[in-house]
Amino acid sequence: MKNFHLALPLAAIVLFIGIFFSAGPLQATAKMPAFSLPEVTDGRTIDSRKLQGKVLLVTFFATWCPPCMEEVPGLVELQKELAKDGFSVIAFSVDEEGPGVVGKLVMKMGINYPVVMADSGTIRDFGGVYGIPVAFLINQNGTIVKKYSGYVPHSVLANDIKSVMK
Repeated sequence: MKNFHLALPLAAIVLFIGIFFSAGPLQATAKMPAFSLPEVTDGRTIDSRKLQGKVLLVTFFATWCPPCMEEVPGLVELQKELAKDGFSVIAFSVDEEGPGVVGKLVMKMGINYPVVMADSGTIRDFGGVYGIPVAFLINQNGTIVKKYSGYVPHSVLANDIKSVMK
């Protein structure tokens, strides 16, 4: 029973340390994995090699995910605001129903950035996507500098993107 009373505070400290260190400053971690996938609305190929030199926000989402849908208007706004400065959102859908369903959502919501269907290789190469939405901020050198899990407000994304673009 004594050990149980010690284990609870210790677990809280470990959790706090994990949260504290995961919310650190933007820093380089790994290169963005290469991909070449067809866009859901027109089938044109989105190739990561052609995106070199841009700041990217790569996001994984699904049409049935409420927090993912809540993020879309902010992502559309970021694309409008920052595309002229060498930025792009790239969205990877994990929907199992295919590009038809996703393409309808793109049209309905006026999504102005490329949307492709994630394949198992892309999901694996990005370190495994275990929850959505999840996004990766990538600098001009193709390095992942930050990972976001869950819904992230437009203001937070805009500040982080602008700090990478400097």
